[in-house]
Amino acid sequence: MLIDSFFEAMTLIGSADPDLYEIMLLSIEVSLTALTVSVLLALPLGTLLAISQFPGKRIVITCLNSLMAMPPVVIGLLVYLMLSRSGPLGVLGLLYTPTAMVIAQILLITPIIASLAHQTMEDLHLEYSELFQSLRVTKIRAVPVYLWDARYSLVTAVLAGFGRAVSEVGAVIIVGGNIDHLTRVMTTAIALETAKGELAMALALGMILVAMALLVNAAVMFVRTFAQRNAYV
Repeated sequence: MLIDSFFEAMTLIGSADPDLYEIMLLSIEVSLTALTVSVLLALPLGTLLAISQFPGKRIVITCLNSLMAMPPVVIGLLVYLMLSRSGPLGVLGLLYTPTAMVIAQILLITPIIASLAHQTMEDLHLEYSELFQSLRVTKIRAVPVYLWDARYSLVTAVLAGFGRAVSEVGAVIIVGGNIDHLTRVMTTAIALETAKGELAMALALGMILVAMALLVNAAVMFVRTFAQRNAYV
């Protein structure tokens, strides 16, 4: 039975099954949208935290690092409470839509990218701080310089964020509802199809998800190797 399901899964992938690829494309669309917003928020935030000094900075950094370990189901619950009819944003009607899933993923991966960016920028700031002070470069103007110089290291953080987003199930199933042809993504579909005993579809989605994870890891390794080679040029 397992072998039959495996071959049937390969057939679904090879035949470009519409339902399969609809789920895959929605997963990628939601994750990439969340990643784009998170990058725009997290990279400047992590850089400013690294190069700025203000009261309570260590508390902010500790909270940011703690948010990296926030259980996804808790984030999903918080977003659900905000978007439900009785919540403060219930009038927007976003619950059980792809937008709600994007919001949940943004809250999930922004602390991860920001924390990784902060760690990278702290080391870079030690190298550049005296030069920027002597040139009287403001912190706001210094941010793009730091981001450009650390671009290879930051790509690793961004790819890590994408991998975390696309593999998420707990938060998105709470706020998305796993509705067919609307909010069903790969992780939630795998959980549903497995529960129904439809192993072929679950295996097909699982293989695609594993392939995406391997591609992300390969991209991370490529970026690190490329950055190391450039460092010696």
